Amino acid sequence: MEKLLSNFTISVHQSIYHKDPESSELGKRIIKHSIDLIHDIGFDAFTFKKLGVLIGSNESSIYRYFDNKHKLLVYLSSWYWAWLEYQLVIETHSITNYVEKLKKALYVTTRSIKEDSNFSHINEINLNKIIINENSKSFLTQEVDQENQDGYFKVYKRLVKRISDMVVLVAPEYPFPNSLASTVIETALHQHFIKDHFPTITDCKNQNTPTKFITDLVFRTLNVDINENK
Repeated sequence: MEKLLSNFTISVHQSIYHKDPESSELGKRIIKHSIDLIHDIGFDAFTFKKLGVLIGSNESSIYRYFDNKHKLLVYLSSWYWAWLEYQLVIETHSITNYVEKLKKALYVTTRSIKEDSNFSHINEINLNKIIINENSKSFLTQEVDQENQDGYFKVYKRLVKRISDMVVLVAPEYPFPNSLASTVIETALHQHFIKDHFPTITDCKNQNTPTKFITDLVFRTLNVDINENK
């Protein structure tokens, strides 16, 4: 376990920022308060000027870290997916049963988020809300192909690949493991969003969580008994 974790770090591709915000106290304050501000007012209303007022620093100091607020959102999104991957690695590493391993992976990547005390400058609950509400704005742009080529979405794609690999272990003949894995991630965000804002068009409420829905969907799609032993 220690060897596994020593080789796994939460990192964001360096092309997204000018200066790593994790390298300074100001950078960490920028991340901390940008999460709070975007959570409170939304990404569209968020500006570096408003963030500068909140952190008591010149707007220009934020530009030393990020070109614009789009890059900041991509950074927050990448950090979130890396953190989620970190959780997945920790919670599935010792599971040898392929079905149970996939079930745990689905649970980790679709559950409601709790705050992680290991990262005191990041409120993971608020960041999760931002990802649910704003994540699509990080890639629904004209520049997405170039940004993808530059490695902006490397962590997100790596997380999808981990789930895809688990699908292959459970159902080697299933022809769409990548499509299913990416659908799991995006469906989780969508179901968490609509259960809060459009509850009449989802069954994910009370005890019927998005996790239960997605787990049922995946194993029915794979035609695998959820209690099957391997």
